[in-house]
Amino acid sequence: MTAVIKTGGKQYSVNKGDVIITEKLPNEKGKEVIFTEILMITEGEKTIVGTPYIENATVTAEIVGQDRGKKIIVFKKRRRQNSRRTIGHRQFQTKLKILDISATGQKSKQKATAEKKAPAKKAAPKAATAEKKAPAKKAAPKAATAEKKAPAKKA
Repeated sequence: MTAVIKTGGKQYSVNKGDVIITEKLPNEKGKEVIFTEILMITEGEKTIVGTPYIENATVTAEIVGQDRGKKIIVFKKRRRQNSRRTIGHRQFQTKLKILDISATGQKSKQKATAEKKAPAKKAAPKAATAEKKAPAKKAAPKAATAEKKAPAKKA
């Protein structure tokens, strides 16, 4: 299943499992993001095109990382003026992993059945452990100090 999503003023063609780099999103690493501005979804021979967006369609992605892009060098020169100026710019970016594409706004069937099959594991109660006392610190013996001589005088 392929979808065309719109984010950050750009359009991205994505498949399930793809990793894409977009403009910076305000969420932290590890959080899920749901895109609702879906322009087109293709599944095999079937294609759904939105006008401009497909209603109830969603694409779910997880934020893998946030960093800055490659540096772009901006060089300005005014001829015959001995005037030159160099500036660098690095754009903030978000790396996303596409988890799910849904034309109806619901989770895909594969993911829903996987969640039902996985039984909830109960944590075994941990045995109460006695608190360990730290051993008492022994006082270090004082080192014998030798008398220091005064520095030699210069003649």
